[in-house]
Amino acid sequence: MKTIVVVMGVSGSGKTTVAGLLAERLGCAFQDGDDLHPPENVAKMKSGTPLADDDRLPWLQAIGRRIDAWREKGEAGVVTCSALKRAYRDIIVGDRRDVALVYLKGPQALIHGRLVARTSHFMPVGLLDSQFATLQEPAQDERPIVVDIGPEPARIASEIVRRLAERRSG
Repeated sequence: MKTIVVVMGVSGSGKTTVAGLLAERLGCAFQDGDDLHPPENVAKMKSGTPLADDDRLPWLQAIGRRIDAWREKGEAGVVTCSALKRAYRDIIVGDRRDVALVYLKGPQALIHGRLVARTSHFMPVGLLDSQFATLQEPAQDERPIVVDIGPEPARIASEIVRRLAERRSG
């Protein structure tokens, strides 16, 4: 069975950019988890209102279905999801041993600067504080690959590829 990678982190951590590069390097499908949000979730976030767990559940289930579709076909894939809480990761990763969790970790000040500079995303800068307040960093038993977001996205993607290969050979 092929590896499926969930790239997680707060908004502005580089999930879409890094995951796109990663999928390209792995020669597999890419799914931006944001594209699976129901329209009402996008509207809520655009208005500056953080999502509640009830809002997130259909979105997380849609991501889980996408992952399972790849698994059923024996395909590899890379999907992005903020996956801020352990409970969310339990839905999208859970006991799927062929799903690798990559956590893009970085300081709030750096991420804030990135959010201020970007113009083409529905997530307002004002929700960053709520994302960090909600964030439960992955525990060791989740077997995360934790990557610093400081380097250029291409270097981050290379690091993830290297660590995935180590994991497969180890």
